[in-house]
Amino acid sequence: MAKIVWLTGLSGAGKTTLCKKIKKKLKKNYKCLIIDGDSFRKKKKQFSFSKKSIIENNLQIINYCKKIFNKYDYILVAVISPLKQTRKFAYRIFKDNYFEIFVFASLKTLISRDTKGLYELSKKGIIKNLIGYNSRIKYEISDHRYLKVNTNLLSSNQSIIKILNYIKLQK
Repeated sequence: MAKIVWLTGLSGAGKTTLCKKIKKKLKKNYKCLIIDGDSFRKKKKQFSFSKKSIIENNLQIINYCKKIFNKYDYILVAVISPLKQTRKFAYRIFKDNYFEIFVFASLKTLISRDTKGLYELSKKGIIKNLIGYNSRIKYEISDHRYLKVNTNLLSSNQSIIKILNYIKLQK
């Protein structure tokens, strides 16, 4: 039975980077899979970022996790998932096997990182709905158990240690 480690937060916060590094640490002893929100969305050919589309995409990720739940020790999910209703749904399904990690940094840091060029495109008005920057959809903080990881203050190694301690301590 897998542990679902759900990294959520704005674009550029470090979700995918942390998932890759966590997998590298865990794969010596555990069977791990990364589900990246961007890759998942491209496979499903979903390019809209409406509230309905975001919910649908997140529910598809949750359902995919359900299908493969018994095949892995850890399923690492890196997806913005701004709406707490979808994360709450994942929490209800996976219960004690669900570990939510809120990965965040200041907007200034996110803009300076801009690994995908999304903030620059938003500044130019090419992207009109980047969550946390110029979207009507706001990121909603969960009201259930989760871990906060501030990538402004913590290095990726410090973040990984914090996450690994959290998922191993919670049973």
